[in-house]
Amino acid sequence: MEIGQRLPEVLGKDQDGKEIKLSDFKGKKLVLYTYPKDSTPGCTSEACSLRDNYQQLLDKGFAVVGVSVQDEKSHKKFIEKYELPFPLIADTDLTLVNALGVYGEKKMYGRSYMGTFRTTFVTNEDGVIEQIFSPKDIKVKEHAAQILGK
Repeated sequence: MEIGQRLPEVLGKDQDGKEIKLSDFKGKKLVLYTYPKDSTPGCTSEACSLRDNYQQLLDKGFAVVGVSVQDEKSHKKFIEKYELPFPLIADTDLTLVNALGVYGEKKMYGRSYMGTFRTTFVTNEDGVIEQIFSPKDIKVKEHAAQILGK
């Protein structure tokens, strides 16, 4: 996905099995962030940055939705443990991460594996992407401030 494109209408199912659609956020700007794995240090820091600044994001007209390939049970534990106030899409069949272009080969400690690239898409009120934070751009502990432009 690129700036100027519209996100897919069907985003996926959240931690409760509820289908989340782009049209659910009509009139709001959407922060759709993809992350590698629940309860890992970087992903927890990023989620907590968004949690701690959630009211400011809401005040600026943003809705927040996270996406990773873990299942609903994993997402529920992550949400409960860190008191996350926003839904997490369980993209276990890789539909959304593939559509967004954020799933692919990664390398760590000399080994290759498939995984999700930490990426954030910010849309306007009509679901059109206005800003993309790539893995190199994202500072997990300050991510909400990056989105808010601080």
